[in-house]
Amino acid sequence: MQRDHLARPFFDERHRELAAHLGAWAASHLHGAGHDADVDGQCRSLVRSLGAAGWLRHAVAGTAYGGATEAIDTRAICLLRETLAWHHGLADFAFAMQGLGSGAISLAGSDAQRARWLPRVAQGSALAAFALSEPRPDRTLPRCAARRATTAMPT
Repeated sequence: MQRDHLARPFFDERHRELAAHLGAWAASHLHGAGHDADVDGQCRSLVRSLGAAGWLRHAVAGTAYGGATEAIDTRAICLLRETLAWHHGLADFAFAMQGLGSGAISLAGSDAQRARWLPRVAQGSALAAFALSEPRPDRTLPRCAARRATTAMPT
């Protein structure tokens, strides 16, 4: 995997280290495997592995909630997703789905929601998601009617 772009000035040394560490982890843990017949089970397994290794911490804001930093670092997320996708597309998908759910909770969740869900998402012991359903096809996300559902699945 080429990493020439990491020399650009908008990446810090911590970004270069993160990409190198994840690349080494992914090479030894993901093995370029494809999808199993049980894709749902494989996703749950990948989430547990990503959480146990500490990679999901980057998808959570706030160290008090298990996050790697106080705010989600978009550059780190890009490098994590790029590296995971290069090694295993489903691992990138699992990481991205965790981030969609945890990002919404990190940005707009109550303190109680953050305390309940974010540590579990960071550890890989809960699956996070972001779902939309709108009866009118001409609606965009900002124009959607909203209602909140508080459900989760254990991994």
